[in-house]
Amino acid sequence: MTTSASSSAKTIAIANQKGGVGKTTTSINLAASLAKKRKKVLIVDSDPQGNASSGVGVKTRNLEKHLYHAYTGGDIDLSDICQKTSFTNLEILPSNIDLVAAEIELIDVPSRESRLKNILSSFTDKYDYIIIDCPPSLGLLTINALTASDSVLIPMQCEYFAMEGLAQLINTIRSVKKSFNKTLFIEGLLLTMFDSRNNLTHQVSDELKKHFSKQLFKTAIPRNVRLSECPSHGKTIFDYDPKSTGGEAYSKLANEFLKNQR
Repeated sequence: MTTSASSSAKTIAIANQKGGVGKTTTSINLAASLAKKRKKVLIVDSDPQGNASSGVGVKTRNLEKHLYHAYTGGDIDLSDICQKTSFTNLEILPSNIDLVAAEIELIDVPSRESRLKNILSSFTDKYDYIIIDCPPSLGLLTINALTASDSVLIPMQCEYFAMEGLAQLINTIRSVKKSFNKTLFIEGLLLTMFDSRNNLTHQVSDELKKHFSKQLFKTAIPRNVRLSECPSHGKTIFDYDPKSTGGEAYSKLANEFLKNQR
C-alpha cells in the first residue's frame, strides 16, 4: 500500500556494507524523484561522512545540531534539526563526522539498537517516505537503520565480489529481523554503475536474476558522469542535469518503486 502523510511513513534503509556502490547517490536521487512526484520525503543521513547532507547542499561543518545530537542528546525536537532542500517536499536530517562517536557512546545504552527507531517514531506522520542513507559497514548505525526501517533497498555494483558482500548483508538482515524487527523485508536489489559494454556486468546481473528474480529492480542505474559530478555541486541529478541518462534512470526507478507499493 502507498503511504500518505496522514498515516505513518514508510521507512527504507539504503544499505550495503561495501563502499562506492551508490548508496548515497541512490538515497539522494530516489528521494528527490519521489519528492518531484509530490511525495513528502525525509532523507536521514546516517553516514558520518555526511555525503547525503552535502549532496543536497547542507554545509556539514557549520551544523550546530545534527543526527549525533538526536542519538545522544535525549529529547530532541527533530524539527530543529531537519533542514529543507532545494526541492519542495524534500527535507534532510543531516549528519557529519561527529556521528562516529555515537557508536562508542551507545555501547552501554539499553536498547541501543532501537535508538533511531525511537528518534523517528514521533515524526513519521509528517512524511510519506523516510529514506535512511547507511554507512559502508554493518556496525551499530546500520543496525539502528535496519531496526527503524520497514524495508531495505540494496544498491549493488556489478563487480566480482558483489555476491559475496550480498550474502553477508542478507545474514545481517536476517539477524536484525529475528532480534529487533520481525517485519523487515528486502525492498529490492538495485544494479548501479551499470555498463552494458562490460562482460562482468552481465555475468553479475545474470547471477542476481537467477537467485533474486523477484527482488531485482528492472531499472538499472547506468554509469554516468553527470551523476558523479552533481554531489560536488551540492545538487541532486534533477537540479544538475535531469535529462541525463542518470536522471532518467532515477525517475524510472521512482516509478517502479511506487508501482511496487500498490
